[in-house]
Amino acid sequence: QGKMDYDVHVIKEGYSLMSNDGRTMVANGTSTLVRGTGFNVIVDTLSAWDKDFLIESLSKLGVSCDEVNYVVCTHGHSDHIGNLNLFQRATHIIGTSVSNGDVYQLDTFDKDEPYRIATDVQIIPTPGHTLSDVSVIVKTAKLGTVAITGDLFEKAEDIDDPRIWREVAGSEDPKQQVKSRQMILHIADFVVPGHGPMFKVTDAMREKHLELLDCTVVDGLE
Repeated sequence: QGKMDYDVHVIKEGYSLMSNDGRTMVANGTSTLVRGTGFNVIVDTLSAWDKDFLIESLSKLGVSCDEVNYVVCTHGHSDHIGNLNLFQRATHIIGTSVSNGDVYQLDTFDKDEPYRIATDVQIIPTPGHTLSDVSVIVKTAKLGTVAITGDLFEKAEDIDDPRIWREVAGSEDPKQQVKSRQMILHIADFVVPGHGPMFKVTDAMREKHLELLDCTVVDGLE
């Protein structure tokens, strides 16, 4: 893909609400469309129960399922990977696995450089929530650098309250997740989290998160 500008449309804003007894959670992930001229990427495809909503939402944006070039699922949980079968003309990137039909690309994420699918759209490993989590980094004229992170960030509030991402959302590797989060906060102007509205990254957030780096070690998460 040559040089073009990209728009980031949040198709559905994710949410997560814990029940009072802490035994169930009502949740669904965020789904996002990245658009360039004749180039469409959908990031996270909601749950299997969202098929009609997803088709309709894309249609309102003037995109059919067959016009999606790449499907990226930030990780393999069920509220992020439903409806993959709708996008049969797309390359599918599920965590760090890249395939088209029955052909799988090997060692795609083993190199140090990001996996670039267009000049200003790249996918980088951001392990923590799961070990094969990825984030999509988009450079835009309007918003600067947008990081679509899945559940690396649950919602903006988890910067002040790390319990949200560590315990409520759950983390397979909290120490790695802290590093991945710090790296994203360093490069992004905006973050699209897995279960809340897109938020602008501020210097205060970056500093607050740095302070919490020490706490993670204190809490025995090494």
